[in-house]
Order: sequence, then C-alpha cells, then structure tokens
Amino acid sequence: MIIVNLDVMMAKRKISLNTLSERVGITLANLSILKNNKAKAIRFSTLDAICKALDCDVSDILAFEPDPAPVAEPDTGKFNERSRWNDYGTIIDPSNEYDA
Repeated sequence: MIIVNLDVMMAKRKISLNTLSERVGITLANLSILKNNKAKAIRFSTLDAICKALDCDVSDILAFEPDPAPVAEPDTGKFNERSRWNDYGTIIDPSNEYDA
C-alpha cells in the first residue's frame, strides 16, 4: 500500500494547505484528498510541483508499506463450505458423493 506523507512534510515545512495550494496550482479539495491519504492516483507533474514547493524528495511524500498478511483460519480437516470448485471448474459437493 502506498502511503502519502504530505501532512508530515507540510508540518515540517510549516506550510498551510492554502499556501501549498496556491504554490502548486491545485485545488484545496484535491490537495486535501492527497493530504488525507484518500487519493487513488497522482500525476507526476503534481508530485513534481509539490516536491518543488516543499523542497523535498518524492520519498519524503510517498512511502510503501506492505499490506498486512491475512490471518489464516485453523484447518479442522472438515469442509468449511457446502461445495467447492475442482481444478476443472466443476462443483464438487462432498455431501452428495456416492460409491460406484
């Protein structure tokens, strides 16, 4: 997961959202989305302008944190679902098996 540390850099540089918005040429709403880590994407030109305005590096703004590993459920040896898919896309229903 990519983390946006814009709020941290703004605090270090003692710059307000309004001031940064004016310097970068981006709306307050869009800058707020970035600051609150709600953005899905950012243009390189916007990132470049932010780095210039804050006199920082891209790595000061963006960081990578791995997603937390999912917690595995304990294996009871029993089927947890009524049916499951086999390798060929056919549903196998363990409760409806027969002896041939």
